[in-house]
Amino acid sequence: VSTQSTGISDCHLLAFKMLQFEVVPTQPIGGQKTGTSGLRKQTSVFRQPHYLDNWIQSLFNCLGADLQGSTLVLGGDGRFWNQEAIQIIVKLSFGNGVKKLIIGQDGILSTPAVSALIRSRKVFGGIILTASHNPGGPDNDFGIKYNVSNGGPAPESITNEIYKYTQTISELKQAILPAPVDLNKLGTTTYGDREIEIVDSVDNYLALMKEIFDFDLLKKILTRSDFKFVYDGMNGVTGPYLRRIFVQELGAPESSVMNATPLPDFGGHHPDPNLTYAAELVNKLQSGEYDFGAASDGDGDRNMILGKRFFVNPSDSLAVVAAQAHLIPFFQQLPLKAIARSMPTSQAADRVAQKLGVANYEVPTGWKFFGNLMEKYQSEGRVICGEESFGLGSNHIREKDGIWAVLMWLSILAKKNEHVPVGGKLVGASDIVQEHWATYGRNFFSRYDYESVDSTKANQMMAHLKELLTSLPKGSKVLDSDFVLDYADDFSYNDPVDSSVTTGQGLRFGFTDGSRFVFRLSGTGSVGATIRLYAEKYLAPDGGEEALRQDTSVGLSSLLHLALQLSKIKEFIGTDQPTVIT
Repeated sequence: VSTQSTGISDCHLLAFKMLQFEVVPTQPIGGQKTGTSGLRKQTSVFRQPHYLDNWIQSLFNCLGADLQGSTLVLGGDGRFWNQEAIQIIVKLSFGNGVKKLIIGQDGILSTPAVSALIRSRKVFGGIILTASHNPGGPDNDFGIKYNVSNGGPAPESITNEIYKYTQTISELKQAILPAPVDLNKLGTTTYGDREIEIVDSVDNYLALMKEIFDFDLLKKILTRSDFKFVYDGMNGVTGPYLRRIFVQELGAPESSVMNATPLPDFGGHHPDPNLTYAAELVNKLQSGEYDFGAASDGDGDRNMILGKRFFVNPSDSLAVVAAQAHLIPFFQQLPLKAIARSMPTSQAADRVAQKLGVANYEVPTGWKFFGNLMEKYQSEGRVICGEESFGLGSNHIREKDGIWAVLMWLSILAKKNEHVPVGGKLVGASDIVQEHWATYGRNFFSRYDYESVDSTKANQMMAHLKELLTSLPKGSKVLDSDFVLDYADDFSYNDPVDSSVTTGQGLRFGFTDGSRFVFRLSGTGSVGATIRLYAEKYLAPDGGEEALRQDTSVGLSSLLHLALQLSKIKEFIGTDQPTVIT
């Protein structure tokens, strides 16, 4: 029998020990361009014949000879079709020369856990099945992304190549397994010279958290009779992690975790930890019954922090965590060297970086842009990175990390209350944030999301705003407001590490008083467009306690009015009322 250079026979079937391999004809399927967080589409699209197969094969074609004999981590957030997708990926992985797959039990691995496993096992890369905070189920969303050997998301050089291959793909190389992989059974199964290891989803991640945090100190605050804590898993991937870490390891009562069972449709909810979609948790904290609350999204990389009757804005969370990082063992072992934020995130963290004398970076939206900075400082110190979209992390892995962020906050609270007797006045999240404002000033910040907007209308509005970038006179008041324009641009980023250039990242309008607003289109949804408006206004520490503590909507009212007026958003999309306000 003659064979091709790939080792696959002309009759498309070749026995190899216990495995057989086949080449299956296919053809390109449109719409497989990978965004900043992977490929996300409606589940029904992914379930089309060869849709997932084509993308995976294109990934493997992109990786080329380096893939041969490699080990990959594989897992997902537990959404609908997660396990079926894993079976497809296993066959294609073995058919393309992958030697070993490390898979989370039942197909469950949080995005941070995948990054941690890639790094601790020193493997070639990992595949994550997730659409992050998007809803799950047969009528909702599915997604996939590839992470490279440092544990971080694939750079654009790889995602662009994947897309090119999807446009010319003609065949799928896959193994024929004797039976579907048992994803529940822990341990190793061999298929000829190929191997699958099913691992506990939590073990490796838990070990990493124990290296970073003082678990004895954390246990003290979580077992206090006068401290009540609740964590909402939003029926996403973090459920097993919450029970293991917070209940079993740290002694919190079982009642402190809610919605902690991963469900294919996330219980019919939108697993996005914000004030709208985590309303049940918000109500618990607003009632005054709980001292501290948190939530994570579908794949466990985002977080929301709440104090008693107090919402911690993600931009403030980044600034506070950076300012207090010296209290954490991980940051005592090596010092904080840099703080980085996504461009839309408020400039609160910049003020912390300036005071601490550490480097400060503003990058495009997308966690992969933090990766180079993390590598740059890996040997000399720590980096803390954050996004206004509820993402926070450090260079312990190469993804944002929801549970890590919550443990950071709990560690700060534990340290501040270490010597407060039971029944004494506890320092809460609101106290820490307000103390921060009194030291650094406050960056009032809000984000308006307009979801599922007609793409044509959204693009028309953005085109209108682009015209204003050059037509609005600098140094003059804008419309009938008191805001004097300082700059207007379309944000671009020159990477200081690899010199790559990223353009078209958001339209910025900055004013002479330090205020600004930003408009950008998000690529994380699967249907229509999402317009995001970010508004920020700074008040110095000497602005007075009452002014510093005023409601965000009051502090930003005039700036938001100008943004809506200037953009003509109601004229373009039919409403100026956002779907979600953060």
